[in-house]
Amino acid sequence: MVRARRCCWPRKALTSAAPTLSIPPPKSPLAAWPGRGGRASSHALDVREEPQWETVIEQVLRVHGSLGILVNCAGISAAGPLAETPLAEWRRVLATNLDGAFLATKHGVRVMREAGGVIVQIGSVSGIRPSTGAVAYSTSKAAVGMLVRAAAKECREAGLPVRICAVSPAGVRTPIWRSMPFFQDLVAKTGSEKAAFEALELGAGGQFAEPEDVARAVVFLVSDDARHINGVELIVDGGFVL
Repeated sequence: MVRARRCCWPRKALTSAAPTLSIPPPKSPLAAWPGRGGRASSHALDVREEPQWETVIEQVLRVHGSLGILVNCAGISAAGPLAETPLAEWRRVLATNLDGAFLATKHGVRVMREAGGVIVQIGSVSGIRPSTGAVAYSTSKAAVGMLVRAAAKECREAGLPVRICAVSPAGVRTPIWRSMPFFQDLVAKTGSEKAAFEALELGAGGQFAEPEDVARAVVFLVSDDARHINGVELIVDGGFVL
């Protein structure tokens, strides 16, 4: 998922992704950086289910002995007017985006509280500047931001050597858009995904980021360069929320 100059913990780095999305599994964060002293792997799991978190953490510890970095990048969205949003849809979005973030943080802190580590959640500027027609998504991402701050403060006050941060992008060109009916309609109308993204950029007034833009922000936060940064949301949006 991430490629970096300094994702160089001599312990294990873990990224998570939701298995229900029809997208290729993320690449190993350090695959392009042999000999850097770090090891990383990505794991597909249902982030809503605590037993699956327990299983993945056990696998990492059994194979690598420790965990120093955890990046939770699982997330889903839903679009529609508030008054027409089914309760089941609301719960589905919050279960993945918020329950998943909670479980990632909980189990990350448990395994890192002795030797230390860094946990990064992927938030969204929609949790800062609400998105019309995406009340569940915006609410879930706003809650992720508070989870990060509350958890970071708790760890600091308990004297635990664990930093917890979030990276919150605006629009990013990822395959998740293909699952959204309005984007499917826009592709049909404009003739291609490229044209659909261009139409969205014109409407939103800003250029979409690439996944690598988000990855670089994650890499910075887990590096020693950010050792004194804790409990923050690093916004990666080209100024969209200004």
